[in-house]
Amino acid sequence: MQGLGIIFSVAIYTLKKIDKNVVDLIDYLLSSKETDMNTVVRNFSVGRKGVISKTEVIMTYQELCKKGKYKYDQHFIQRIQMKPVRTQSGVVPVTVLTRPFECPGQCIFCPTDIRMPKSYLKDEPGAQRAERNSFDPYLQVYNRMRAFENMGHTTDKIELLVLGGTWSFYPKDYQVWFIKRCFDALNSVKTKDNLTLEDIPEDEQDPTLKGTQKTSVRGLPYLVGKRDMNLDELYKGLEKAQKKNETAKHRNVGLVLETRPDSINEEEVIHLRRLGATKIQIGIQSLDDEILRMNKRGHGTKETKKAIKLLRLAGFKIHAHWMPNLYGATPKSDYLDFLKLFDKEILPDELKIYPTSIIENTELNEIYKKGKYRPYTTKELVDLISKCVVHVPKFIRINRLIRDIPGTDIVAGNKSTNLREVIENNVKESGGTLTDIRSREVKVRDIKENELKLNRIIYKTPYSTEYFLSFDTIKDDKIAGFLRLSLPLTKYIKNPLLNELKDSSLIREVHVYGRANILGGDSYMTSQHLGLGTKLIEEANKISKQKKYTKTSVISAIGTREYYRKQGFKVNGMYLSKELK
Repeated sequence: MQGLGIIFSVAIYTLKKIDKNVVDLIDYLLSSKETDMNTVVRNFSVGRKGVISKTEVIMTYQELCKKGKYKYDQHFIQRIQMKPVRTQSGVVPVTVLTRPFECPGQCIFCPTDIRMPKSYLKDEPGAQRAERNSFDPYLQVYNRMRAFENMGHTTDKIELLVLGGTWSFYPKDYQVWFIKRCFDALNSVKTKDNLTLEDIPEDEQDPTLKGTQKTSVRGLPYLVGKRDMNLDELYKGLEKAQKKNETAKHRNVGLVLETRPDSINEEEVIHLRRLGATKIQIGIQSLDDEILRMNKRGHGTKETKKAIKLLRLAGFKIHAHWMPNLYGATPKSDYLDFLKLFDKEILPDELKIYPTSIIENTELNEIYKKGKYRPYTTKELVDLISKCVVHVPKFIRINRLIRDIPGTDIVAGNKSTNLREVIENNVKESGGTLTDIRSREVKVRDIKENELKLNRIIYKTPYSTEYFLSFDTIKDDKIAGFLRLSLPLTKYIKNPLLNELKDSSLIREVHVYGRANILGGDSYMTSQHLGLGTKLIEEANKISKQKKYTKTSVISAIGTREYYRKQGFKVNGMYLSKELK
């Protein structure tokens, strides 16, 4: 909650006047190599009311750069930057929530808060930001970007994460409108801080809330009766906004949507791609059909495997959610279930581990009160996950080891907010090693090209051969950049899910680590400066040609199309492709 307060204050902070103490502090920092920021700030705060904030320093510096006193230097901003960890993976993550709506799931562990989309709680930081912005996609994206800028982050490369309930269950017209408005915010040239709904013209507000309304069983509004929104026209508007974003200041370098396995079919995959999505978060939760049945998940492993197959063949990055301590599970069964994630039919690219928590107003809470369910102790949970994570392959990234649910909302179960740190220390103390991508990132470390080597990991699925190409440091095996190349089997390249992928290999992801820097700008000695992305793409093309594919295609985000054009790729339907001669 404290962190949330800081972010919110940044979002609404405006510079009323230039403070001489702040200017003196900036002059000192520009002329010195001082690294102890806290001591320096305290010293220059003497004689003024309150300690100088980093926000005030950054905003004063930016204002004086506009007036010509200083020449803007991103390196200076990075020295005093707030929350630098947010952008150390090379992009700025902006999370937005859809408005409250129904969900087809009846999961016994899922909380219901009529003010929030299904499964989210009002006290979660992202949910609070969404509610402050009336769940409007434009306001959420715009104000979040401005908050990052005020904290000193460069916002040229934005990854959009759209959360809330089951995305695929929302009306299609709402989905297309929502994504278009996200792109409109990225394309905006406005400079005002803290926009509100009053700043949004009425014809740009959520049109799906207009007309005949009905209240659902959860007390949530949704449109009923005849819908007068033309989906084709909405798509055209979205495509126009996407085209504009290809060269915008704030470019979308990744669009993440979350849905259920049983919502994925061929038609849905094409729709997700048309929206511009590049990564899909999919709630696997368990690979045990009996556990799924007991928890009323509404799908089985058959649906999960089919969904992953379709998503992989379309080039999406697959981000799986897995939940230990579900009703009916034991630490032993959870451990065996976790290992199934690495079966050939699953093998996600990224992974979130969400330990089950007992929340008010859930069926699981009623089962718990009757004594029929026992949450793991913190020790049991730490021991279980520590035992699991050491098996995660080097080509999978563990994004999270806990969901950010406030302890006040948890009736029983883990309330430790630093669970990841505890688990990592436990693994280390027991002599184990974490080798997943996140554990090996170089982050913002200075890297030289002669310190790196190109490695290949090859693994099989029932429908493709996957290459994980990475530049790793020779000395300590830290990862500076990677590429995921998929080579579909003959039957799938001759009769692909989408016509533009016929006879094509597929680049599913290219990621180079290092602090997010200005597009085309200087990133000094971080790995983003070494042209690793170009080298990885060249290697992928070489492998594809050797394996007799006639072209390489890439599932490009809208804002990375210009980059791939420079690599010789051309727009080919919903992908970019390069002929291999």
